This record gives sequence, C-alpha cells and structure tokens, in this order.
Amino acid sequence: MIRRFGAPPDLNRRYKMRPGAYAILHRGPSVLLTFQSQPEPEFQLPGGGIDPGESPIQTLHREVYEETGWHIGSPRKLGAFRRFTYMPEYDLWAEKLCHIYLARPVMRLSDPLEPDHSVVWMSPALAADAVYNDGDRMFLRRYLA
Repeated sequence: MIRRFGAPPDLNRRYKMRPGAYAILHRGPSVLLTFQSQPEPEFQLPGGGIDPGESPIQTLHREVYEETGWHIGSPRKLGAFRRFTYMPEYDLWAEKLCHIYLARPVMRLSDPLEPDHSVVWMSPALAADAVYNDGDRMFLRRYLA
C-alpha cells in the first residue's frame, strides 16, 4: 500500500492519475530544490509528470534538467506516495503518484528551462521544512535520519 499525504479524495470528484518522478539531490552540505513562483510560490523537489512511453528514470533526467538545468547521475528509488490535488496550470484534479529518487547532481548545464523556476540550494534540514507538500517533507526527513 502506498501512503497518502494531504487531503483525502473528494468522493464526488473525478481525478486523473498523474504519475511523476522526483529527486532528492544532495551535494556537499546542501540539497537542490526548485522554487516555482507561479501559479503559487513554492519550494519543490525537482521532477514532474511521466509522459506516455517514458520510464520514471527518463522522466527524472528530463524533468530535473528542465526545472534546474542540472544533469544527474546514479538515481536510486527511495519509495512513492500519493496525493490528491488540483493542478491549476493544467486545470486538472489529479491523483499524483509521486516516485521519489535519490540522485547525484553531476553538472550544471544551463539555467532552468521551465519558466518561473529557479534553483535554490539549502541545508537538508531547512529543505525539509521549506518544501510545500508533506510527502516530499517525509522523504527528505527520512533521508536525513
């Protein structure tokens, strides 16, 4: 059974399954987060939705690059969680199935390609407090333990 975080699903609402892959990227004394300023300002683990025909690992590499400009290596799956949420950028009620990986940030190749995204390095403890959703927070805290 995959643990759910956040509000329970509204039984009167239809949710579209939206699997995604996200990374904890630790380098030296810091963790790399992405700050997304729109539609709501929030710190997130870099990553995003898995496109049709794409594996979670392919998604992880693509999404981390798009959101941070970094190339990553050695991804290792830590686990997964679910959450039910509204995604205003897609006008979509989604059941997000979030696959969480630990990976190594290898090289910065560019600035973030995604509009309204920026890279923020912070201590792992601060990052665990800063991320906007409880699932990301739980995986960061478990990684620190």
